[in-house]
Amino acid sequence: MMIIAGLGNPGGQYAGNRHNIGFMAVDAIHDAHGFSPWSKKFKAEISDGTLAGEKILLIKPQTYMNLSGEAVGEAMRFYKLAPEDIVAIYDELDLAPGKARIKSGGGHGGHNGIKSLDAHCGLNYRRLRLGIGHPGDKSRVQGHVLGDFAKSDRDWLDPLLDALAKNADMLVRGEDSQLMNKLALATGSKAEEEKPKQAKPAKSHIHQTRNSAQPKKLPETGPMAEMLKKMFGEKKE
Repeated sequence: MMIIAGLGNPGGQYAGNRHNIGFMAVDAIHDAHGFSPWSKKFKAEISDGTLAGEKILLIKPQTYMNLSGEAVGEAMRFYKLAPEDIVAIYDELDLAPGKARIKSGGGHGGHNGIKSLDAHCGLNYRRLRLGIGHPGDKSRVQGHVLGDFAKSDRDWLDPLLDALAKNADMLVRGEDSQLMNKLALATGSKAEEEKPKQAKPAKSHIHQTRNSAQPKKLPETGPMAEMLKKMFGEKKE
């Protein structure tokens, strides 16, 4: 069994907020896969169904964002699940609108809903972050996240949510790279993977000697001199 938790704030006044993209995501999954009607339990709205042959509990905490972990943690303990059985879907200021990233564990990045999940569920759950963009000024952040999506945002928001719902089986199977590709294709963006930077291999002494614009004086004696003589032949006057 797996819990897919969308984070947001309850109430009609928050329904269209950028901060509620997690609610929107689980609603899209719910509608696309014939889940049961929403009911109330665990301080949340819940619905159950099946994805990729596995039983899934969709959950929308009704505790307000800052206490989201109370609801998800209660459901986790009731079903005797581990943090690894949870996927949290939520908004990310530091990703451009329409971008998506997924990983297991990590920091909360200042997100109060994730702080609460960390406290009540542990750290090793999977985190699907959906980008809403940053307003550019810290003083405008609250108004941005608690503001509604603009009409123009629907150009990327609707395809993103549709693609997530259509490919929710990948989320359950842990096919994260494939899912990121599907979401990127849907929004016309490029899937990004965080890869460690690899240092370029050092050039050999011989390579440096051959390609240097101003080569150093070649050794006249010793093992290197003998090797160079064999490779290039003795220099003739």
